[in-house]
Amino acid sequence: MASYLQIENISKSYGPKVLFENIGFNINEGDKIALIAPNGTGKTSLMRILAGKDKSDSGGRIMFLRQIRIAFLEQEYAFDPSKTVFRQIMDASSDFTESLDDDRLFEYELRVTHILTDFSLSGDSIMGDLSGGEVKRVALTQMLASEADFFIMDEPTNHLDTDAIEYLESYLSHSRCTLFMVTHDRYFLDRVCNTVMELDHGAVYIYKGDYENYLVKRQERIDNYNAETDKVRNVLRRELEWIHATPCARTGKAKYRINAFHELKDRAEQVYSTKQVSIGPEVGQASRLGSKIINCKDVSFFYEGTCYLSHFTYNFQRYEKVGIVGRNGVGKSTFINLLTGDLSPSSGEIERGESLAVGYYRQEGMSFDESQTVLETVNDTRLLGQFLFTHDMLNNRISRLSGGEKRRLYLLTILMKQPNLLILDEPTNDLDIVTLNILEEYLQEFKGTLVIVSHDRHFLDRLVDHLFVFCGDGVVKDFIGGYSEYRSFMKDYEAAQKSAAEEQKKAAAARAVPAAEPKPARRRLTWKEQRELEQLEKDMEALNAEKDSIEALLSSGSASVDEITTASARFGEVKDLLDEKELRWLELSEIANG
Repeated sequence: MASYLQIENISKSYGPKVLFENIGFNINEGDKIALIAPNGTGKTSLMRILAGKDKSDSGGRIMFLRQIRIAFLEQEYAFDPSKTVFRQIMDASSDFTESLDDDRLFEYELRVTHILTDFSLSGDSIMGDLSGGEVKRVALTQMLASEADFFIMDEPTNHLDTDAIEYLESYLSHSRCTLFMVTHDRYFLDRVCNTVMELDHGAVYIYKGDYENYLVKRQERIDNYNAETDKVRNVLRRELEWIHATPCARTGKAKYRINAFHELKDRAEQVYSTKQVSIGPEVGQASRLGSKIINCKDVSFFYEGTCYLSHFTYNFQRYEKVGIVGRNGVGKSTFINLLTGDLSPSSGEIERGESLAVGYYRQEGMSFDESQTVLETVNDTRLLGQFLFTHDMLNNRISRLSGGEKRRLYLLTILMKQPNLLILDEPTNDLDIVTLNILEEYLQEFKGTLVIVSHDRHFLDRLVDHLFVFCGDGVVKDFIGGYSEYRSFMKDYEAAQKSAAEEQKKAAAARAVPAAEPKPARRRLTWKEQRELEQLEKDMEALNAEKDSIEALLSSGSASVDEITTASARFGEVKDLLDEKELRWLELSEIANG
């Protein structure tokens, strides 16, 4: 594979915090790389540097080894709320489209329209009317339609529903593009990427293969590093005995050995430990939960003439774990707000247990005083340490935290209240994979009732017992099983429905149309006609080449009068011959193709 991009000695810091320093790596054509690192360690900064949106502090070198086009998907898509979807995409693509001729511009517009349709979007919709997931699909349409050589994508599945995720998954896995992305979606990572890149302690490590292979190889690397540390410590122990036992003579040899001793001491102190979110019993302990959680009886909800919930009846049980799924805009968040009492039903009753303590992690629920420090927001250094907020971060202002670090702090403020009903609305957005793995382990042991709204298939598969599937028009189906089981069931069901519809269509057509007369047997080309067809194709290729050559001579401006006269006469002969042979070729081709 040809090398696309070489990165050498790039660095990035924010104030005293060093994200990465003098790192380098290579990206080859066809690589599909997933970048993994905890939130706040520089993933987005690295992508912005590669995309030309930011600069390395140390200079360094970012060298593209040939002319390639780059498309960059940022987490936040800037748009004009007054524009239509199609106009927004075309205007935002002007740097690319202004270099296209009319034919290629028309092809680009067709691609935009086609991808919008695949994403279930209308080009005539107004940007300001779209949901967050729909805006994300507009941004993705602009990127995919560009057919750039190199895609850089920051959390491409955030806010997307499962249909959109699966479409994007299929598109990227079959595309020949080169890809560099950050994602928390482990299924998406495995099905799209062929390489995992880890940004760890300011250094870069490359692992070919899927996420599971990355976990295995990463642990091997850590074990090997710590084994080397143990060897260094054994050497250090012997050198320490020499230091204590031998008067430090002022000889060159002694000075050299003493200096080497201090270098060994520094290396021996470098023990590799992986920091992880660790939710202790004080956080994980749910408040006592009574027998009544939330009882819904014949609940309906309408808003501006649209039905979001229709005659829903269900009694939530202690310790159950239910996932809520469905397309964007079908009422999932509305349903949660009904459960919590933030909305009142249009009809029906919702009863809540007296001992109910609700913890509600909202998509848009973060509300911090940005001027406060981390410690002022959560005044518990032990808990903050368990959530990866190191001692040197405690006095950081909230405004200096990354999006993922804010999400982690927000999650901590909810869990530390010890809820017995925990409601998580799209909790995986903006959280790194390390945090998600530990959060999943905590939720599996959570001694309360759990309700999750999510499009993260891996997250749901690990946690829920059953699903409320929001089908639209207020209809909710209860599916027993995990999310992958549900998707498999739905694909089989839809395939069976499609097959049955096609059979009905064929049967109806057979009843409506009288039996056709049997077709005569198709005539085949004789051996002689087949040879004639092959020769015609060669002759036409030669005549077309001669025609192009004559046209080039006539338009060159350097031919003499005699040459122009002769060429013009021959051009007419060639054109007549081509017409004659093309007619015969069409006749024989029609026979050959039946």
